[in-house]
Amino acid sequence: MKNNARYIAINILKNINEEKAYSNIEVNKNIKSAKNQLDEGLIREIVYGVIQNKIMIDYIISKFSKTKIKKIAPIVLEILRTGIYQIMFMDRVPDSASCNESVKIAKKLGHRAIPGFVNGVLRNVTRKKADILKDVENLKGIEYLNIKYSHPKWMVEYFIDEFGYDFTEELLKSNNNRPKLNIRVNTLKIDRKKLMELLREKDFIVNKAPYSKYGIEIENPKNITSLQEYKNGYFSVQDQSSMLVAEIMSPKPESFVIDLCSAPGGKTCHIAEIMKNKGVILARDIHEHKLELIDKTANRLGIDIIDTQLFSALEIDKAIMQKADYVLVDAPCSGLGLLRRKPEIRYRMNIDKIKELSQIQHDILINGSKYVKRGGTLIYSTCTISTIENLNVLNKFLNENKDFELEPFKKELSEKLKLKTNNGYVKLYPNINNTDGFFISKLKRKNI
Repeated sequence: MKNNARYIAINILKNINEEKAYSNIEVNKNIKSAKNQLDEGLIREIVYGVIQNKIMIDYIISKFSKTKIKKIAPIVLEILRTGIYQIMFMDRVPDSASCNESVKIAKKLGHRAIPGFVNGVLRNVTRKKADILKDVENLKGIEYLNIKYSHPKWMVEYFIDEFGYDFTEELLKSNNNRPKLNIRVNTLKIDRKKLMELLREKDFIVNKAPYSKYGIEIENPKNITSLQEYKNGYFSVQDQSSMLVAEIMSPKPESFVIDLCSAPGGKTCHIAEIMKNKGVILARDIHEHKLELIDKTANRLGIDIIDTQLFSALEIDKAIMQKADYVLVDAPCSGLGLLRRKPEIRYRMNIDKIKELSQIQHDILINGSKYVKRGGTLIYSTCTISTIENLNVLNKFLNENKDFELEPFKKELSEKLKLKTNNGYVKLYPNINNTDGFFISKLKRKNI
């Protein structure tokens, strides 16, 4: 039973929902127990599918269970959720198999009454599948978006206020799609064309990423990080939106760069690659174990200009005031742009937390600006689509710091991004750009 794919998925979900574990970490930690690649794929699909559709699944459970959801034991609830997900969303799994496998697991994990309870709920859901779908489609407005796409009501309302109803529906739909995997070529060791040729020789289906000149989209990325090319440091796994941060910064070799919130180091290492591994990058973070990840990654990529330091971005280091050519503030944020990759964020975030984060972002940006020399560059970026954390923070900073101004992006990049106005920042959305949701702005410290 311990290497049964559904059993593994159920335990992963229990840890995510009860212990507040992160989906990507929990999946990677437990998926090694799977018997084969097919089971690995099934585990990933069930885990992410259940999280992405949890509100709708719980809506269905509430319709067919006499016991209220809050009173159902966590492990039993996850058995029901995985069973209903397979019945409602996985056409290739027969409904009977979904029911039978769920009941088998219930017999192993629950007392005598549990298998009958699980069987009763799932059989009823199977019989009423068409009626359930019809009921959901007949819902209206915010309730429809809330149930249909499993985003909390506060989030639906917030997005509608920001973007309007139609845009919000497309955004929520996109948040429930699995994103393509992108890799970033390490130009210190190989160029993009050659790397694509090597990957095609290994039967990977690859395409140039549309926005970043360092990016490659992989259509069939199974075991991509097991390749010798990965071990040799030819590439890193990174979404295009994140690649654009260093590309927009465009640091010159021999520069002094400070990355205030650097872990886990993807952007830091990309900056080093663009600098041709010449100069100095001061990479700081508040988590020592994450700084060790940066050192490990840099070593794999053949980078030796990164100096990792344990230091809070909310503190000031007077020794480096106005010393940096470039400063990156990739600020801690709500992560609302990452809901495709980390769907559990939607259940853990709220508007009060977003407002608290915006103050932290502002404070870090103020600190970061103090390290920028005259004529130097300051990058402010987040992996969220929230205006509170993006434009509001940026505009407040600019109003308070008249010696900084937005700097337009290079023409080639502006055209690639299809910016209507090249005013020094870009907003990326999964439903429009097919990237993670991201905000990137570029500021220049005036020479006066």
